[in-house]
Amino acid sequence: MAEAALYDTYSRAPLRFERGEGVWLITETGERYLDFGAGVAVTSVGHGHPHVVGALKEQADKVWHLSNIYEIPGQEALAKRLTEATFADKVFFTNSGAEALECAIKTARRYQFSKGHPERFHIITFEGAFHGRTLATIAAGGQEKYLEGFGPKAPGFDQVPFGDVDAVRGAITSETAAILIEPIQGEGGVRPATNAFLKALREICDENGLLLIFDEVQTGVGRTGKLFAYEWSGATPDIMAVAKGIGGGFPLGACLATADAASGMKAGTHGSTYGGNPLAMAVGSAVLDVVLADGFLQQVRDVSLVFRQGLASLKDRYPDIIEDVRGEGLLLGVKAAVPSSELLQAIRAAHLLGVPAGDNVIRLLPPLIVTADEAREGLVRLERAAEGLRASKVKKTA
Repeated sequence: MAEAALYDTYSRAPLRFERGEGVWLITETGERYLDFGAGVAVTSVGHGHPHVVGALKEQADKVWHLSNIYEIPGQEALAKRLTEATFADKVFFTNSGAEALECAIKTARRYQFSKGHPERFHIITFEGAFHGRTLATIAAGGQEKYLEGFGPKAPGFDQVPFGDVDAVRGAITSETAAILIEPIQGEGGVRPATNAFLKALREICDENGLLLIFDEVQTGVGRTGKLFAYEWSGATPDIMAVAKGIGGGFPLGACLATADAASGMKAGTHGSTYGGNPLAMAVGSAVLDVVLADGFLQQVRDVSLVFRQGLASLKDRYPDIIEDVRGEGLLLGVKAAVPSSELLQAIRAAHLLGVPAGDNVIRLLPPLIVTADEAREGLVRLERAAEGLRASKVKKTA
């Protein structure tokens, strides 16, 4: 009866989790699952992290919500930490990744408007992209399955093939304002952009007076082994959208920008009722305490190496089940040689959680606190799933 009262927009797995501990989720009946989905790369520091929980409880005893009519010290403090750790000079806080992308899009368009070019509002995006579920962000992503039935596609987004420099250059017109890209396409199948391509986009933007926007909603806050994925490439954006891991499970996003890129966003041009509320600021700051601690990101890289090597071994031993392994850090994708839905079902049966993606890929996104031993346990469960699928295939052909 409770399910019937909800919108029918999700195809939910028949699992009901009651609590979490670190990298584990526990069902109402006490079954333990190794959580390598992390709420789609959200629970960055695991379930029930004592420092983050403590920060939330402490703030909850003070004040939950303040309108942005007033100064909010927590915003100032978290924004300062983010700008000190990145390319950015300015931060706008949101509740989600889609809202962070909306802010990024508006920032880029407003920049061109303020510079005397109101005609420049088009943004070049890439095939296979996913930027959120609002009318603007589904238009930016351009995937028909998300656009269907919602009326005309919002104008101003020009899609080109992912990784094609010539196509990008060919798409630039007198109306182009910016280029928007995920350093690694998550929903699109864990497809990384090469460093050379990202550097080329930076050069193209500089040559043509465009802004470069990175969507780091999924790749940010340590997911790839650096605080943000752009650090691997040497290509620095003008605007960056962040969410998911920055709140560790609390709804929090942010749009970061250089002072110049944000120069058109004057008082009254944008706003948010809940964005930057004191609870979110306390949690976001606590997450940064963990992620920026000495040795944390190195540990992410070390565990990633163990995990990646193990996945490569499974690919070699089960080529009929695993076709390819992709990604960076703890944003990894297993391209299945069988329907990915079958592999996802098999790993769930082994009490391992992953996340489906495009291109027949399963994403493996463990909390960043995962240990090497826990990564190995995940590999054991993935191998059990692969073995079961192989046996099933043999049985069907016998």
